[in-house]
Amino acid sequence: MPHNVTMEEAQDKMDKSVQALKQELGNLRTGRANPGLLDSLEIEVYGAKMKLNQLGNITVPDPHTIAIDLWDKSQINVVEKALRASPLDINPSNDGRLIRVPIPPLTEERRRGLVKLAGKHAEEAKVAVRNIRRHAIETIKALQKDGQVPEDDARRLTDEIQKMTDKHIQDIDDALKAKEADIMEV
Repeated sequence: MPHNVTMEEAQDKMDKSVQALKQELGNLRTGRANPGLLDSLEIEVYGAKMKLNQLGNITVPDPHTIAIDLWDKSQINVVEKALRASPLDINPSNDGRLIRVPIPPLTEERRRGLVKLAGKHAEEAKVAVRNIRRHAIETIKALQKDGQVPEDDARRLTDEIQKMTDKHIQDIDDALKAKEADIMEV
């Protein structure tokens, strides 16, 4: 039945929107060290851009330090320089075999800015979910108009899509609240 495909497709796309938001929120810096903070960094080595986690092990020895143990120690200065030049506002140091990245506590102003950014990401995810809902409902109406779906089924499917949308919006709100609490925690 075509309407089952529409429901599954909408569910899948909404799930992906929520997952993408959670990943975005995971990349936002909090006051604690988190290896995910460096996941988005690409560093020019060996004539190509590579993700930092492809160049070595990233660990968190304590809540305010990230340690990077490169597999190729000859690249330590290149990686340190790239970390310094990154938009993350970090100041790494190396002892010849390990790069240490101290994570300073966030200022109140920076925390508010991060909360605002998290809210922006959440709003974008909500818009994406609502667009998926709109598209699914338009598809159901088109199927109803073509006579492939009876009016009662179309109404029931529209209600199910609305419930699905409400659930995903709630998931987005919950993820945002958790991240806001994490950011504002001193």
